[in-house]
Amino acid sequence: MVVQRKGVTTAKAGTAVRGPEEAQAPRPFVPPVGTSRNVPVPGAAPRIEMNQGEPEHRHFPRAQLATHFDLWMEDDAGGRRFSAGLTSVNVSVSGAFLASTFFLPMGTVVRARFALEEGAAPVEARAEIVREERGPEDEGRSGFALRFLDFSGQTEVALARLFLGMRLRAFTEDYLKSQRARSLPNELERVIDVMAAWELLKATTPGDPWRGE
Repeated sequence: MVVQRKGVTTAKAGTAVRGPEEAQAPRPFVPPVGTSRNVPVPGAAPRIEMNQGEPEHRHFPRAQLATHFDLWMEDDAGGRRFSAGLTSVNVSVSGAFLASTFFLPMGTVVRARFALEEGAAPVEARAEIVREERGPEDEGRSGFALRFLDFSGQTEVALARLFLGMRLRAFTEDYLKSQRARSLPNELERVIDVMAAWELLKATTPGDPWRGE
């Protein structure tokens, strides 16, 4: 189903999209996110996995996370000439894979807005379509990958916290209990000291904090 209001083409997840004009023909229906063992269930805690070679994730790990994505493209006047609501299969700091039964040409640049948890401030980004999968219906894997090009308002920090938050919290809480941290004159100096200590830890110990090592 496609709804058009004031020149805006809007699509819901699992439906065909006929705007913009260059969009490819819709594919048959594929079971939505949550109906296959290959995709996450909405509301479930994200499962962190290593990058398996997908270009949109580059060297970052990915989180198996089902969350709502708003996508749109703007016309020359700043209005929306295309919009769609989809659900992610996985997300990383550098990209995401979205479940979809419609496809846009490779290289299409869209605007994206999504939240990592209910009530959280949204992440806003400009993204490029870099990959698509049109798998068999019984596998429930159909959609396309986005590579984030840039973010608005440093909202990418929310993505970094998804992967590093727990470890950074544990490290910071432990370090702030140290005699050195307690001796510093103000909060800013303690923040700088914690950052320096974290970077020193990364430089002097094996492993990669993005991978929980």
